Amino acid sequence: MKNTAVASSVKQIGVTLSLTISLTLVAILALIPSSSLLAQGDADAGAGKIAVCVACHGQDGNMIVLPNVPKIGGQNEKYLLKQMQDIKSGVRAAPLMTGMLNALNDQDLVDVAAYFASLPMSQGATDPEKVALGETLYRAGNASIGVAACSACHSPDGRGLASAGYPSLSGQDIAYTELQLKAFRDGVRQNDEAEVMRSIVARLNDAEIAALASYVAGLR
Repeated sequence: MKNTAVASSVKQIGVTLSLTISLTLVAILALIPSSSLLAQGDADAGAGKIAVCVACHGQDGNMIVLPNVPKIGGQNEKYLLKQMQDIKSGVRAAPLMTGMLNALNDQDLVDVAAYFASLPMSQGATDPEKVALGETLYRAGNASIGVAACSACHSPDGRGLASAGYPSLSGQDIAYTELQLKAFRDGVRQNDEAEVMRSIVARLNDAEIAALASYVAGLR
């Protein structure tokens, strides 16, 4: 019994240390300047460069015409810019956007990101049956399996951390969020800094991912 207790204690210490390291890494990354922000975005100029975007995202960035298309109106500028850069370069696979950004240069991408970031954010709703699990994971994580609280990076209200480029999750389409969490977990999406998302979501099952996707949609 004593050996079992010691082993359990050592395991818990290891999990806690892992969580601490992950969150410390996140904090450090937030302080690293991004070269993608060297150019100044012009939202007014960006409004004239979104013709390729409106068919799927709408003028307000939050119109969902096709499945698995994110709401991008009100999303933070740094995150939007990184995603467009990654999709254009092929670092992030996004079949629906294949070739869509090829005609836009670096300044165009900065301006488009500034435009959509300047728009109002949409609001969503949470499935009442998924609130308990989703809220627990989002606000406290699960130390027993090495999952850090999502709110550490995405803020208590789900608005993200703009300075670090961590996205807002509040109001996002539930199906899209669930798809992206599974993509990180399964290694399909690999453009997260220092593999932070992949290392955390790898420990979540489908029910936990569904609960999180539902919960964050309703955050205010």
